[in-house]
Amino acid sequence: MIRELDTVVLMHDIDQHGLKAGDIGAVVLCHGDGEAFEVEFVTGEGLTVAVLTLTAQEVRPIQAQEVLHARDLAV
Repeated sequence: MIRELDTVVLMHDIDQHGLKAGDIGAVVLCHGDGEAFEVEFVTGEGLTVAVLTLTAQEVRPIQAQEVLHARDLAV
């Protein structure tokens, strides 16, 4: 179950915000019974790229064995 402040992984590209599948975000608010989430995506400097309402099908919890990856934001 995804909870507030959990780290999640985006499951698909969101071109209008320059986000790609695999990008990492933080849940800042849960809606309903885990049906949707407000997720914040930030740069390495901590600047907010987007805060989006995403469904449980659009994000997943990050797994302990996964390696994080950095990339340039192309908007």
